[in-house]
Parts: sequence; structure tokens; C-alpha cells
Amino acid sequence: MQLDYVLELPNDLRAIERSVDYLTDRGSEVGFDSDRLRLNFRVGLTEALANAMLYGNCRDPNKRVRVEAHLTPTEITIQVTDEGRGFDPGTVRDPTLPANRVRPGGRGIFLIRKLMDRVEFNERGNSITMILQSRTETTPNPSAE
Repeated sequence: MQLDYVLELPNDLRAIERSVDYLTDRGSEVGFDSDRLRLNFRVGLTEALANAMLYGNCRDPNKRVRVEAHLTPTEITIQVTDEGRGFDPGTVRDPTLPANRVRPGGRGIFLIRKLMDRVEFNERGNSITMILQSRTETTPNPSAE
């Protein structure tokens, strides 16, 4: 079974929880790993949506965020696109380095990269694609190493 969804969200932080809950429920419907849905998927998608609304769209209530989701029992692909100018993800500082620990920024992308199996940005930098694969208990997470 596979499900595909496209959501057009208002640039309103209150839309995040409802959208994440909706897509998490759809992931359960296709039989995706419930543990990875509850943590990896939920936190990764929440961070991506918050970044799109706060930084990409600069809190502009006239802009929107588009979410495209492809869900199967073994893999979820989510693309979050804002209407902003974009950014260069290579310039995001590592928030775990001592010099960056007190500086704002970078924590959301850091979390997304740790929680998802693959993360890609488009050339413009206004769209993130996150891929999460279902795991069995004996399969190590290469992102955790």
C-alpha cells in the first residue's frame, strides 16, 4: 500500500501540529514503523515546517508552505517547500561545536539530519526533501554513528 498527499499550509505555526498529526496517522495507515513515526518523523517534519514558516517565509502570513508526502510501509519521503528566497545549507553552523553552542540557529537542521535517513535541499535552498526508512530492531541507524 502506498499513499500520496499534497498539503498547502498557511504560514501559521498553529498549522504545524495538525499537519504533522495528519501525516503521522497516514503513516500508521500504511503500516510504517510506529516508533520511527512517533519520534523521527514527527520531530523532523515539525522542524522542517517551523523552519519554512519562520525563516523561509519570514513569518509572512501571505505566504504558504507546500508539503508533498509519499508514504509506503518501508519508506516515507516528505518534501517541504516555502516561498522564500532560500539559503545555502552548507553555511549552517554545527550547533554541537563549542563555539556555536550559545549561538542561535542550526539546531533544527541538525536534528533533521540526525533523525532522517537522507536529507536533500534544492539548489535554491527553499525546499527540503527528507527520507525516512522503516527499521527493524536489529538494524543500526547509520545517522547515529
